Amino acid sequence: SKDFVRQCLRSIEANAGGLTVEIIVVDGASFDGCGEMIAVEFPQARFIQASENRGFGYANNLGAKTARGHYLLLLNPDTELHPEALPRLVATHRAHPRCGLVGPRLLNTDGTLQKSCVQAFPTPLNQALGSEFLLKLMPNSRLWGSARAFASDEPTPVEAISGACMLIERSLYERLGGFDQRYFMYAEDMDLCKRVSRHALPTFHEPAAVVTHHGGQSSKTQLNAFSTLHMRKALSQFMRIHYGSWAVCGYKTGQFLSALLRILLLLPQCALAHDTRRKTAQASLAKWCLIMKWGLGLRDAPSVTREIPPSRSQTKSEQAQQL
Repeated sequence: SKDFVRQCLRSIEANAGGLTVEIIVVDGASFDGCGEMIAVEFPQARFIQASENRGFGYANNLGAKTARGHYLLLLNPDTELHPEALPRLVATHRAHPRCGLVGPRLLNTDGTLQKSCVQAFPTPLNQALGSEFLLKLMPNSRLWGSARAFASDEPTPVEAISGACMLIERSLYERLGGFDQRYFMYAEDMDLCKRVSRHALPTFHEPAAVVTHHGGQSSKTQLNAFSTLHMRKALSQFMRIHYGSWAVCGYKTGQFLSALLRILLLLPQCALAHDTRRKTAQASLAKWCLIMKWGLGLRDAPSVTREIPPSRSQTKSEQAQQL
C-alpha cells in the first residue's frame, strides 16, 4: 500500500488546519518499500516496521504506544483527508463532554457515500438480513443504525463507526487497552465502539468531516475468499465476546440461511444473464457458496502470519535473535 500511504500523508500535511500533527506509520510486515519512501518524502513522520503481520489491531496498538498527542486519529493507509476534516473531528470531540469516539463521513473513490462508515452493533439478525435490497427497502430501520446520521448535517450519536478513520483521546484508548488483538482484521472497530459505549461514552458521526476511503469497494466480478472468510470469523468472535456462544450459533445459522436464499436467487441469473451481469452473478454465487460452507463449519478463514524476511548473509542464530 505504499502509493496509498503517500497520498494519505500528503492529505494530512495539506489539511492539518493549524493543528500540531504527529504522524506514525506502522508497516505490518508488507516490506513494500514504504519505509524508504517515507524517509525520503516525509522525514518528519515516524516509521515502525513490525517484524510479523499480527493483524490490524496489533499494528494500531504498536503505533499508539509511541504517540504523544492528546488525541489519536486511527487512519487506514488507503484514505485521504478532505479540507477541514481533521479540525472538524477535533472540534466535535471537544464540543461534546465525555465524548468517546468521532468518525467522519466516508466516501468511496467515485465520491459516493460509503455506508459502512456508520453501523449498528453487529447482531445475528442484522448480519443475516444485511443487503443492498433491504437497505433500500427499509432505509430507516434500526437494524442498520445509520438513517439518522446520514440525514443530518450535524454531529449525530451513533452506535458504531468505521475503523478506517476514528478519533479518540489517547488516555481513553490506553485505558481501554486499545484494539482487542484477538481479532486479526475486521470487527475490531465494532469491538472498540462497543467497549466505549459500555463506559457510557457516546460515539459521534461528524458529516462535515469528509474522508475518502479507497479500499471500501471490492470488485463485483471477483471473489475475495480471504476477506469473505476473515470478516465472518471476526464477527463470530465479536458475537462470542459480547453476547455469548448462543449468538455465535445464531450468527452462523443466519449466515447459512441467508447464503442459501441468495444462492437460489442467483442461480437463474447465472444461467440466463449475459456478459458482465452474468460474471457479477457468478462471483456473488461463489461468495455465497463459500459463506454457506462456512456457516456449516466446512470452511474456515486461513491463518496469516508473515515474518520479516531474513538477509541471505544472516546465520540461523542471527535470524532467531532478530525474530
